Amino acid sequence: MADSLRAFIDRLEPPARSLVILNRSAPDAARRLLDGLFADQPVAVEELHRPEADETDVVALIEDGTIIARSTVDELLSTILLVNSDLYKTGSRELEAVELPAVLDGLTDVPFRLRGYPDSNKEKLLLITVSRVIERRAAEAGSGTLRSSFQYLSRLQDEAGTRTVYETVGRAGTDVHVYGVDDWDTAGTLPVTVHGGCSREYRRSWFVVFRPADPTGVAGDGAPDACDSGSESVPGPAALVALEDERNVWDGFWTYRPGLVVEIDAYLQRAL
Repeated sequence: MADSLRAFIDRLEPPARSLVILNRSAPDAARRLLDGLFADQPVAVEELHRPEADETDVVALIEDGTIIARSTVDELLSTILLVNSDLYKTGSRELEAVELPAVLDGLTDVPFRLRGYPDSNKEKLLLITVSRVIERRAAEAGSGTLRSSFQYLSRLQDEAGTRTVYETVGRAGTDVHVYGVDDWDTAGTLPVTVHGGCSREYRRSWFVVFRPADPTGVAGDGAPDACDSGSESVPGPAALVALEDERNVWDGFWTYRPGLVVEIDAYLQRAL
């Protein structure tokens, strides 16, 4: 049984994955942006030119020599590489429009170390986007539990887009719990349960954990079961866990594994 959020990060056994850009025709600037997003990460970015292939400007996620996901360079540019965090803070991109390209979505259970602005313009945006993807799952489910930390709860007041998201998720029927230093007197006006504290995990953690009402009864990636005849699938469990051990530097991972999500959720319920 984990005794801290750090324990979940330390015990990771990450898969060996890499990204390959196939037949790039996009400008060198696009390659530099992608390299910058994964600088100092355990994910190599390479290029491969195959004239016989029909695909161009496709980024493939490779594990054990097998392609497990594909995205276009344009998809990466429009969702991560050419946007900034204000898109989410102000609510300019609505929750139902938030998506993570398949090659990034496939980087589950891979440890990361990301820097915030001004040290990096893009790295922290990846965490913000993953957070929104998990929040979208919780809103679409309309049930289950969502637990999210904000370091300081006043962020729910200062960031209009974030506040709107949590109003949406709470009103959808999901049981929403928010965590952080309780520096906002009117946080109770949101349809959420507030958990305030001053310990390090309140002040230095970033987690977004969605546990469906039946977290072990759906596919780990939220996809329909192989025997599904076309009925709408229930969004699957998901968790992002990150810790700010150094100023503006975050260590963590995200996962869709049902058992691990349940364990993280149970720890938060018990410890915070």
